[in-house]
Amino acid sequence: MKLGRVYLKVIKAALFDLDGTLLNRDESVKMFIDRQYDRLNKLVGHIPKEKYVTRFIELDNRGYVWKDKVYQQLVDEFNFAEITWEELLKDYTCEFKNNCVPFPNLTRMLEELKSNNLMLGMITNGYGQFQMDNIEALGIDKYFDAILVSEWEEIKKPDPQIFIRALEKLNISPNESIFIGDHPENDVKAAQIVGMKGIWKRDFQWNNVEADSIVNDLVEIPLIIEKLNKTRSRVK
Repeated sequence: MKLGRVYLKVIKAALFDLDGTLLNRDESVKMFIDRQYDRLNKLVGHIPKEKYVTRFIELDNRGYVWKDKVYQQLVDEFNFAEITWEELLKDYTCEFKNNCVPFPNLTRMLEELKSNNLMLGMITNGYGQFQMDNIEALGIDKYFDAILVSEWEEIKKPDPQIFIRALEKLNISPNESIFIGDHPENDVKAAQIVGMKGIWKRDFQWNNVEADSIVNDLVEIPLIIEKLNKTRSRVK
């Protein structure tokens, strides 16, 4: 049998999750709720600050519970009489963008990927304008060729269709792309199902995640792409 060389397509695009991947949501939430308490102290100050902050973070469940439910529960538990849950929610939607904390090396990593002529995409679950405000607050919207937010797309991760839609917008095939996210199912596995490489941005909430690669710091991503491209040519 004659040996031949099979060339696989190189990685041309990197797609990202937002919360927990590019945006350090845990730190952003802590900053926001601390400032909200101070900002609305005359209305909520009869509750100790530590109690208010801790309970919000518990109810928020790392973003998996939308804030209408969170604030309804807070108003009920703390018997707020001077402010409604709707007013607290409005404050959240207006002010959260002013508390966005990026993960280290975010801009450096995006600059390097763009300098290497990679297409960049983002797929994030959440409310459209709220997520776009946060992306713009991080100053990273200019780097992305396609941004898909679940509310506006009327479909959310881990549904394969939102990944397929993003790839179509970039005019890239699945085997020419990677997806980086912190959630093992919604990000890593969902991307792998459509044929992309699934890269896990390590998060303390999970262990033993099956991924094509694992990163602790965003600065590692260009090197991962470089390594993938070096192994895309092999002898068969």
